Amino acid sequence: MALHDEALTEIIIGAAIEVRRHLGPGLLESAYRRCLVHELRLRDVSVASEVSLDLEYKGLLVPASYRIDLLVADRVIVEIKAVDTVTPIHEAQLLTYLRLAGRKAGLLLNFKVKLLKDGIMRRVL
Repeated sequence: MALHDEALTEIIIGAAIEVRRHLGPGLLESAYRRCLVHELRLRDVSVASEVSLDLEYKGLLVPASYRIDLLVADRVIVEIKAVDTVTPIHEAQLLTYLRLAGRKAGLLLNFKVKLLKDGIMRRVL
């Protein structure tokens, strides 16, 4: 049975909370990404890491122009950050990835916050 995007994002958030609870703040994005991949797989959720994303411009194909941190169940894009402050450019990055990849749901997860719930941003196109 396929999960709806909302149910899938809830599973991703739960997995991220578990990772953050065990690791705490202060690690690199790459560490959180690898551990989140592992946690999602433990929950039997398919996930691809560092997915190449092509850019097409007026008939010009620019392969592997961008890299999505995680693509969960081939539906939800997850962008992972470990920054002091999430800025509008981080949100724009997620929205651009959603548009270029033809996906509707995305999560921006910032692990460098006191409480992870304060570092979660959901976006839907």
